[in-house]
Amino acid sequence: MFGEIVKKIRTAHNLSQVQLAAELNVSKQTVSNWENNNILPSIEMLVKISHFFSVSTDYLLELDERQYIEVSGLTDVQLAHIRQIIRDIGGNIK
Repeated sequence: MFGEIVKKIRTAHNLSQVQLAAELNVSKQTVSNWENNNILPSIEMLVKISHFFSVSTDYLLELDERQYIEVSGLTDVQLAHIRQIIRDIGGNIK
């Protein structure tokens, strides 16, 4: 469910509900309500959450399991380093 995904990526980013709320300009109670599946965010907020965490809205809505890392602006050498790090930790990249 949406709330479980938000909580999972929030904690993976080592953020408290208060910190995420501040980043998204909402109340801590709003984040709590999302995570407890009491309410869903607006479409605009869903997009804002997806941009903040660098995931697709489809990922947040459990329509797609893939996660992405934004790498625009990195050099080819930097990208090669990132790919190697992912391989080193056992990731499967193309």
